[in-house]
Amino acid sequence: MKHFLYLIFCLMNLISLQAQNTIAYQKVEARQNALDPKWVSYEAKTIDKLPGFKIKKQEPISVYGGSKVWQKEATGFFRTQKIDNRWWIIDPEGYPFIYKGVAVFNAGRSVNQQKAFDKKFGSPENWLKQESKLLRDNGFNGVGAWSNTDLVRKGENPLVYTVIISPMGMYHSDHIKKFGGKYKEASWQNYRFDLVMVFDKEFDVYIEKAFKDLSQYKNDKYLMGYFTDNELPWYNDALDKHLTLLAKDEQGYIAAKEWFDQRKGFSASASDITQEDRMAFTAFYFETYMKKVTEALRKADPNHLYLGCRFNQDKEQELTNPEIFKVAGKYMDIISINHYRKWEPSQDLMNKWGEWSGKPFLITEWYTKGEDSGLPNNTGAGWLVRTQKERGLFYQNFTLELLKNKNSVGWHWFKYMDNDPEDLSTDYSNRDSNKGIVNSAFEPYKPLLKEMKIINDNAFELTKYFDKQ
Repeated sequence: MKHFLYLIFCLMNLISLQAQNTIAYQKVEARQNALDPKWVSYEAKTIDKLPGFKIKKQEPISVYGGSKVWQKEATGFFRTQKIDNRWWIIDPEGYPFIYKGVAVFNAGRSVNQQKAFDKKFGSPENWLKQESKLLRDNGFNGVGAWSNTDLVRKGENPLVYTVIISPMGMYHSDHIKKFGGKYKEASWQNYRFDLVMVFDKEFDVYIEKAFKDLSQYKNDKYLMGYFTDNELPWYNDALDKHLTLLAKDEQGYIAAKEWFDQRKGFSASASDITQEDRMAFTAFYFETYMKKVTEALRKADPNHLYLGCRFNQDKEQELTNPEIFKVAGKYMDIISINHYRKWEPSQDLMNKWGEWSGKPFLITEWYTKGEDSGLPNNTGAGWLVRTQKERGLFYQNFTLELLKNKNSVGWHWFKYMDNDPEDLSTDYSNRDSNKGIVNSAFEPYKPLLKEMKIINDNAFELTKYFDKQ
């Protein structure tokens, strides 16, 4: 009888897999931006096509937006826990929390945005009340980086939020002044030779400055945790550059030379560098940053999570470097990743992130733009699709892959509000594109939000569904 039941179970699984392989998913055409002439057709998996999955209303939620489906130890602050091989964020009451957030939750700063704000809301308090409701009504439970956290915290029932602190960014702003405001060689992140100045003693001073005011957050239960800096260039050629591009009296050169001498001997030169040396040095270089910032963070606030330094998709070097993730796992509670230029995240790579680090990850930036928004859509790293509904289909496809992966604990859509093309004070990547869930006049993109809500409301049930596959 047991053998018979087992055969039936295997047969049902086989039928389910075959059904998934034969599903006719919707096709969505996309291109990099409005300047790219080539449209490419992609498959968009959606919740209504999942064999055997029944769409439900959102389950009862905790005051923080966690799912009241089971409960573990309540510590009064957010934490992480691995349960049955799946990582979870656990909210302060002990409920599982999938972070469904929107980044840059603020009312904009351009003249046009402020005029629209005054007309629709009249006050910051009214904006916060109405737009917090917009997020919650569409299944979101928090906000991401660069949000108006001072205002969010004043809400009657605040959205869960994060704080981003930029010690290296602060140091970089002053460091570049030594070179007349422009480096001789720097890429899009604008760090000299793509090197982060982790070995400079001056950086330590900026760490102290950056972390000195964290006591205001220390006991706030609605704070998830902290990011430090954003998209720093952790490239694999850092050893070569330290030894060949920096002057011999620079602190970065001295630290790299000492490390290399100990590894290879005093007679070794840059021509002797191997790929193994590069990977090992990248880990040492990255860990120097990690040690410094986490020591300061834990001292200032031992209660909240460290969410990392927001790795990015550029060149993918850090995202495919096991040594980087091993170091990240030693110091980060959750690894933050800004994910662009891929139609969907790779299950194989997401599994490796978990294996290498032993920690969960959070996608902290990703989006797509719609041609029907009326915006130029020339800038930014997100895909360009034709309609707001197709933006929603992209959202569904992407988040289904995240919910399928047991190392993923959520995502932050980038961002709340569209760019204002007339605001030339912003950086080029945030100049003229449809990234928001609302436009510059605070009008919601309803077809987009409709598709987002379905996934957001069913996120916990979807983890159960995928875990049974």
